[in-house]
Amino acid sequence: VFSSDIDKFASLTYEANFGEIPHGDITTIAANEIPNFDILLGGFPCQPFSYSGRNEGFEDKTRGTLFFDIVRIIKHHKPKMFLLENVKGLKSHNSGETLKIIEESLIGLGYNISWTIIDSLKFGVPQKRERWYCVGFDKDIDFEFPKGKNIIPKLRDIIREEDNNDETLK
Repeated sequence: VFSSDIDKFASLTYEANFGEIPHGDITTIAANEIPNFDILLGGFPCQPFSYSGRNEGFEDKTRGTLFFDIVRIIKHHKPKMFLLENVKGLKSHNSGETLKIIEESLIGLGYNISWTIIDSLKFGVPQKRERWYCVGFDKDIDFEFPKGKNIIPKLRDIIREEDNNDETLK
């Protein structure tokens, strides 16, 4: 029912895929301007929590605090469920203090949360990309994250050409 992104190219891709142009800067959008919803899917910028970035966390006032906009929206709308995503480094950022703040914020809103690290490689994607995922439910739910498989795809598995038996496709 609603999407938000400030990146021009991400917005163009979203429009091409879903026929909708995302709203702009979420920090300028009041929670009551967002239509009601049951499920929130969100990612907040990963650069402040990534080891390859400056590692400023919540001190990055431009990107590092956008998690709290998610909290603001969840607090107002009280969805039945949410799914959040970020980099694996969020788990250990600032010796675990960042994750502790995130957990306390979400639990403080009345949600039962679970989080884990999932590697896309275990789900048939030909890329090792470990990400932090967190789900929250407004009631007790018997939830388990999917485990994936230990089948590592080869490039030839994703090439859709008639003759993909080229020996260089490993």
